Amino acid sequence: MVKLIMRLVIKVILLFLFLVFFVQPKQTYAATNFTTDYHVTYTIDKSGVTQALLHIVLTNTSSQFYASSYKMQIGFDDITNVKATDADGPLQPQITKADDGYAINVTFNHKAVGLGSKQDFTLTFDTTKLARHYGKIWEIDIPGIANPNDFTNFVIELKVPPSFGQASYIKPSQSDKALVFTKETLGKSGISVAFGDKQTYKYNLTYHLRNPNLYPITTEIALPPNTNYQNVYINNITPKPNNVTQDKDGNWIAQFKLMSVQKMDVHVDGTTDVSLTPKPITLSAEERKAYTQEAKYWETSSDKIRELADELRTPDAIYAYVVNTLKYDFKRVTQEKPRLGALGAFKNPSSAVCREYTDLFIAIARAAGIPAREVDGYAYTDNARQKPLSQEKDVLHVWPEYYDSQRGTWVMVDPTWGSTTGGVDYFNVNDFSHFAFVVKGYSSEYPIPAGGYKFTDDAVSKDVQVEFTTDDPEVVSRVKTESTVPALAIAGLPISGNITVKNTGSTYFQQQILYVNSKTFLPDDQAIVIKGIPPFGKTVVPVTFQPTSFLTNTTGDYTILVAGNSQVHSITSALFYLTPTGGGIILGLFAFIILIIAIKSRSLHVSRRK
Repeated sequence: MVKLIMRLVIKVILLFLFLVFFVQPKQTYAATNFTTDYHVTYTIDKSGVTQALLHIVLTNTSSQFYASSYKMQIGFDDITNVKATDADGPLQPQITKADDGYAINVTFNHKAVGLGSKQDFTLTFDTTKLARHYGKIWEIDIPGIANPNDFTNFVIELKVPPSFGQASYIKPSQSDKALVFTKETLGKSGISVAFGDKQTYKYNLTYHLRNPNLYPITTEIALPPNTNYQNVYINNITPKPNNVTQDKDGNWIAQFKLMSVQKMDVHVDGTTDVSLTPKPITLSAEERKAYTQEAKYWETSSDKIRELADELRTPDAIYAYVVNTLKYDFKRVTQEKPRLGALGAFKNPSSAVCREYTDLFIAIARAAGIPAREVDGYAYTDNARQKPLSQEKDVLHVWPEYYDSQRGTWVMVDPTWGSTTGGVDYFNVNDFSHFAFVVKGYSSEYPIPAGGYKFTDDAVSKDVQVEFTTDDPEVVSRVKTESTVPALAIAGLPISGNITVKNTGSTYFQQQILYVNSKTFLPDDQAIVIKGIPPFGKTVVPVTFQPTSFLTNTTGDYTILVAGNSQVHSITSALFYLTPTGGGIILGLFAFIILIIAIKSRSLHVSRRK
């Protein structure tokens, strides 16, 4: 053995981005003289407080060195109860506050000397920053190892309380659903685990509308719609819209009439449930064609885009290409820079924000014959560097969806966050953080989502307020019918009018059949399919009964039945001259005849006098 024993402070290269146990590395020239094994256990209690246990073994690969101390950077800003021990008993950790956490240095009691000797020690501390409770979801996020080869073994074990329930998703995926991760599975992408069935958000949105014209106009806004990932409930719209309809992409479009030079602020509040698993949706041939067409910013006819489509072909390959090619430009987040589109993103890969990630994915997918579309909306983040958002006009985030023909549904992916998190999987499994405001498929520019309805004097206003809630949505399912079928009709003529179905509840009124039944008038049973109606919306259904005998009076009822609600109305089909219309016409004709006779009589009288 070499007599001269050099004392060395091992500064292991841990280049984590808030590391597995949130340790930031310090380089050292002597790291190659030791192998490093980690077994990290996080034990989380039902309140979310986590005890971290780091079991570290340094093994000498040289007889010329030993470790007398160990220093690490802990990326939590709230660690407590820091303790360390080695084979000879407790250690005295020296804790120093740093800009991004704490630096911890331990000096060993036991010196492991000699080739193959092991320096075995543990470090424990408590933190509240590992497991976070957002609304109805518990989330655990642990970024990955920047340099996995620096470790011989690295194992992370998560222990969660039974109250958390089964994990909704585990990233990276584990075949046995166990919360134990090795260096091979951990990689650079880190760990992301969520517990809960759905997330619930409470929202309050403001839309600024103006009519600069001297004549009335009808304008519209886009409300957050139902999608295959979310159910939206609208409690209030102030002022009330004239109608709320649904466009081809499924967006809910509210219509308002503005008088001459009128300003109007529309306030919308409600809740939404966001799920992890999408509901099935069938695409028609027309829709498949529409979702693969070229549009502004989705330049599918470009030779470069077509070459990429021919090479990549599948959604996962396209996603990986976009994630690995584009670089997020944080300087553009607060700047009003023009949208580059897919081709612009391809030519300027280092100046991308979420729109460019989305545009490039959609353009390549459509060029490959894969239906794809854009979603604009809200996304929750607690780390703007790892999960950045755009603040442009209050539109917080943009992400793409592609249609999976095998699963028969639209699938949400987020290549932006897949890139900025260093490889966290936002392709196979997304999360509960995305809340859609609008879907753009038939157009790449319309409709405008909440947050985009601003003018110069309100450009700095905060028009999108979204927060978690543990309360279940107030689900009110209610419809109202109104009929313009005349109560008094003319015998011998068809009886026609409209039935208006109004959705006065908070939830979407699904497509249903409207029944109109009568024992007196024909047809006696009418079944009319009415399309779905968004909250605060209405639809008008024309109804016609066949003529009754023009020689008799007929009185009877008809019943309107829809969604379990029924209304009974009466009709009297009367002889022509007994109806207000017929009687009025007859009286008018009689008066006209009397007038003609009077005029002729007077003319005759005057003639005789002459």
